[in-house]
Amino acid sequence: MAAIVYQTDKRTGITYAYQSISYWDKEKKQSRAKRTLIGRVDPVSGEIVPTRKKAKADVVEAKKPGPVPTEGVSRSFYGATYLFDKMGDKIGITNDLKKCFPDTYKQILSIAYYLILEDKSPLSRFSKWAALHKHPYGKDIPSQRSSELFASITEEERYSFFRLQGKRRTENEYWAYDTTSISSYSQNLKQVRYGVNKEDDRLPQINLALLFGEQSNLPFYYRKLPGNIADVKTVKNLIADMDFLKCKKMMLVMDRGFYSEDNINALYQNHLKFLIATKLSLKFVKTELDKVRDSLRSWTNYSQKYELYASTQKIDWAYSQNRPYKGDTLRGERRMYLHLYFNHEKAMEDEKELHSRLSILQEEIESGKRNPENEKLYAKYFAIKTTPIRGTKTMAKQKVMDDAKQNYGYFCLVSNEIKDPIEALEIYRNKDLVEKAFGNLKERLNLRRLSVSSDASLDGKLFVEFIALIFLSYLKKAMQDQNLFKKYTMQGLLDEFDIIECFEQPGAQIRIGEVTKRQKALYENIGISPPTSLQ
Repeated sequence: MAAIVYQTDKRTGITYAYQSISYWDKEKKQSRAKRTLIGRVDPVSGEIVPTRKKAKADVVEAKKPGPVPTEGVSRSFYGATYLFDKMGDKIGITNDLKKCFPDTYKQILSIAYYLILEDKSPLSRFSKWAALHKHPYGKDIPSQRSSELFASITEEERYSFFRLQGKRRTENEYWAYDTTSISSYSQNLKQVRYGVNKEDDRLPQINLALLFGEQSNLPFYYRKLPGNIADVKTVKNLIADMDFLKCKKMMLVMDRGFYSEDNINALYQNHLKFLIATKLSLKFVKTELDKVRDSLRSWTNYSQKYELYASTQKIDWAYSQNRPYKGDTLRGERRMYLHLYFNHEKAMEDEKELHSRLSILQEEIESGKRNPENEKLYAKYFAIKTTPIRGTKTMAKQKVMDDAKQNYGYFCLVSNEIKDPIEALEIYRNKDLVEKAFGNLKERLNLRRLSVSSDASLDGKLFVEFIALIFLSYLKKAMQDQNLFKKYTMQGLLDEFDIIECFEQPGAQIRIGEVTKRQKALYENIGISPPTSLQ
């Protein structure tokens, strides 16, 4: 006969339900009952909550006497990681990562924090850092786990993150676009190729393209490219990516390595605003420069702020668009502004550089130690005569040299949006923040040479490095805006925060160690509220 029996544990107050089955014990010649645990009784509803096989263990564990274990008590460095926590909330990085990487975003953040705070340190030292600091993941990430994390980051997840970040920051801002080369010893990475290395490193490489906001000073997008891809070939894919990311109001700033007629036409076709440096040797540039060469260096065109002359010519761009679906080519004219500049100091530097170069070429010729790579330059600038008695002598081609000097000090920009030459110059000069960002990636974030062996790990590591770069860029801009670089290096500032401790124990709120007035002021200068024990 079966029945349900209830029993309350006097120490815990929990009521358990048992199934009791009565049977006749032949040996002892008496009626007995066998109990089987069904579950716990919900104190509110009175219903039986079924208990799995672990229930008995739960009962035993509930009866264990003694105080609360103290393993949860910890003391950690927190001031710098707190800074990045608040930055991540402020600019939306943490929220966007959580949406795209719900299971691993804390690990991504912790590694990004480590890369910033432990300048140039390899990931193999993460364990030591993690044991001393409070960070989002809160646990160690061994080298094998970090490799697995990198390999788990997919292309779709990365682009989802770009899309979310783009919605936050692409309105009414020019975006500087540039590429850099990253050398590699690995023979297993598919896109590692020999190409034009921007640091004269004689190793195969990959190229990295980066898009950077000129006002926010924050990176928004990056793309990995084969090492042998020229800058000029990347623009159309950039445009396609921006369309995929739903960025319709992009305004791009690029150097002359990205200029081509096809690229300009593509930018017009996609209704994108642009500011691009161009070569003076282009036919339409030469024509317009010759028109204003004499008048450009007049007082009315002089900028005291930049110590140069500037003038703008409104011109018509000969637009063309191939339409394969119609089997024809659409042609027309598009408005363009050609900004021309002359700088005396640059002209003198260019001339000095030419004379230095010519001296080296002349010495190579007359000493007989000719460099095969310079043969075209020998023929361009010198008439060379060799006799048995006098040996090899050179005579300068003065007209060629004068023609070369004719455009020294001049440079130009083209835009379909910016009418004022000084405004265009200011926007273009701010493009060097991309170069500085590349410097941060290679030097501070230890990405000068690749140390991964698979393409999946490389893609994931680049993404985490990119996240770290966003934090670094925000901090750098805040320091510049508040003139903090006069007193601190970035590492010095982070060290000032990093010594602030926090204390944690079970059942209690986090408690912050002493924060000095100077540290509080530094947090406020950066736009972050200082940490308190109520955080």
